[in-house]
Amino acid sequence: MKKLLLCCCCLPLAALAQDFHFSFRLGLSAYHGDLTQKSLNTTGAKPMVSVGARYDLSEHLTARTYFSYLAFGADDKNGSASMKLRNLNFNTRVFDWELTGQYNLFSLNDKWWTPYVFAGAGVFHFNPYTTDAGGTKVFLPPLATEGQGIRAGTPVYKQTQFCLPLGFGADYSLNEDMRLGLEVGYRKLFTDYLDDVSTTYVDRANLLHAKGETAVNLAWRGDEVNGAPYPPEGTMRGNPKNNDGYYYVALTYTVRYFFDKYKAVAGLPSGKRDKKVGCPATRY
Repeated sequence: MKKLLLCCCCLPLAALAQDFHFSFRLGLSAYHGDLTQKSLNTTGAKPMVSVGARYDLSEHLTARTYFSYLAFGADDKNGSASMKLRNLNFNTRVFDWELTGQYNLFSLNDKWWTPYVFAGAGVFHFNPYTTDAGGTKVFLPPLATEGQGIRAGTPVYKQTQFCLPLGFGADYSLNEDMRLGLEVGYRKLFTDYLDDVSTTYVDRANLLHAKGETAVNLAWRGDEVNGAPYPPEGTMRGNPKNNDGYYYVALTYTVRYFFDKYKAVAGLPSGKRDKKVGCPATRY
């Protein structure tokens, strides 16, 4: 009787579980923005990791969600001559959640591998920081280095914002329940302050009065290179015409094994024949 009751309670979960996967990503992430000379920046790349889930809606469509931790940075020292004179740098950790749809070009019921594309919506949180001349780590948003919240027309930027995830990749079926893949992802952002650099220099006296000497020292760091004075207000510090963005290259591992083992232990019927996507060797 207990076994029958357990089956009745768990059958709906078992049916869904046939197409549910845990998924993991491990790779490198980087950014492009006001502190990079080229769109692809590998010098500031750092490790990223994701934990998530996928659900096969059909042989070609997959719903997916991931929670990711990424990190990256950039330094004017690696840029053009004018960037080296500006002498800014930053690093940030990013916490990212995405909800995306994936289209698989091939069916894994017919082939062992498939290329895919994905797109959707997401939310991310960032907190840029630098190190001062003495090597102390300093977070930049509270310093209002471009006069955020001090001068008219320069609001404080939000550190948690929406983004648009998109990218492409390929999955390879190791067996009926496990897949290994490679993925390239990009985040289209709606902010130019991922690196705390966007518009123009704020008046030095106003910044000193509002935020103190540390803010002034980190808003302009050209004096550390050649002793040049703080630029006049309105001098370009960044390029507000183009928003920042970040991207990653990662290995993916997707597994469905847990649910089949769960059904076996619970005495539930196997769902191997009903899975929307398996592998060619198991097709009937």
